Amino acid sequence: MTPTSVSGVEQRAGRLRAPLVRLLRAELRWIFRRPRNLVVLGLLAVVPVIVGIALTLVDSPGPPGRGGDGNGALLATAGANAMVLPIGAMAMTLSLLLPLSAAMAGADAIAGEQAHGTLRGMLLAPVSRGRLLFVKAVGVAVLTLTAVLVMALTGVLTGLAINGTDSLLTLSGTTLSFPGALLRVLLAAGWVALQLWAVAAVALAISATTEHPMLVVASVLGGVVVFSVLNLLDALDWLHPFLLNSSWTAIADVLRDPIPADALGEGALRAACYLVIGLCLAYARLATKDG
Repeated sequence: MTPTSVSGVEQRAGRLRAPLVRLLRAELRWIFRRPRNLVVLGLLAVVPVIVGIALTLVDSPGPPGRGGDGNGALLATAGANAMVLPIGAMAMTLSLLLPLSAAMAGADAIAGEQAHGTLRGMLLAPVSRGRLLFVKAVGVAVLTLTAVLVMALTGVLTGLAINGTDSLLTLSGTTLSFPGALLRVLLAAGWVALQLWAVAAVALAISATTEHPMLVVASVLGGVVVFSVLNLLDALDWLHPFLLNSSWTAIADVLRDPIPADALGEGALRAACYLVIGLCLAYARLATKDG
């Protein structure tokens, strides 16, 4: 084959390759038109509302200032503190519901497509395996980020409706301005989203090895439950730094003044490691998967 013909083949392949923006737009359109995803987003949106209403029915929700440690402090003060409610709701759902949404998204991205026979067409199309994984990962990341932001938004609105802007206190007892309180909520939402991206990356890695989405969901949720049990065993404290959810209770630190960055930073670094490893394993599997 002459150099001219080789160049012509490369140009035709380049024209056949679908633009990345178009692929991302199609993926996001498909994700947000899927009824199951819309139902999950709706259920997560009402969680802070239900928690806020329930806490208003409690006679003594606890002082709005100092509290204990972890999620207990958040729940003890959320009934009288507007900005604690969204963070408390995210902390509650981070133990199961939010990881479930991330696992479902990761399972649908590859295993679900393979189960419906659409992944084969994608693998045969003029789209590289790396680009395909990138599109799927971005779609899952956007969906999980949307879930967290929806919870944060409804939590903020519910907290303001119940308590107004006069009770923006940290767990250390200091008063926050409204912009400062919103910044704390956004910081918590970003940190939670990073944890969910790590869960979703593990789900993508498992999803690339099977065509059964429920197997992916069961594996991820089973791993979360096992990790939670292992975190309770002091005899295995040497293993705790390697468990993804070891720092999930550190979200309460966002509402302390000043913010202690040790546990939050450790949790972010651990999630980033899981994210990279999960995506690498998913790519390694997709790169060797037959069309």
